[in-house]
Amino acid sequence: MRKQYLLRLFSVLALVFLVFACSSSRKAARSPEGKLMNALEQWKGTPYVLGGTNRSGIDCSAFVQVVMRSEFGINLPRTTADQLGVGIRVRRSRLRAGDLVFFQTGRTTRHVGIMVNRKEFLHASTSSGPMISSLDERYWSQRYMRARRVM
Repeated sequence: MRKQYLLRLFSVLALVFLVFACSSSRKAARSPEGKLMNALEQWKGTPYVLGGTNRSGIDCSAFVQVVMRSEFGINLPRTTADQLGVGIRVRRSRLRAGDLVFFQTGRTTRHVGIMVNRKEFLHASTSSGPMISSLDERYWSQRYMRARRVM
């Protein structure tokens, strides 16, 4: 009788442990950072193609549009210029995961990405496709324009 009680108690404790372990890992995967890392894994290796909108090739604004829709249910315009007009302006010192960041990469060329944390952003790079870069990198720091909060 005592063995059955201990076995049942152990089974209940093991079940409780599994439930809490699974719920905490699911919670982490549902965080904005987790969703963005998931998107990176799904899109890694996709080449940058100006005007591209799918896994055969994608540009920065289409990548941001697709990721924000699939991971957060947020519909954004297709182009970087139009994405600049959505949401509310955010100071660089107040950036957080999910904020859109914009860069002036040429006289008339702009680039957009999604903040993963306070320093790094996810974007479709012209040289490497979807990747994470740091705002502290000299290239990006010198070209930073502004940020918009859409969620």
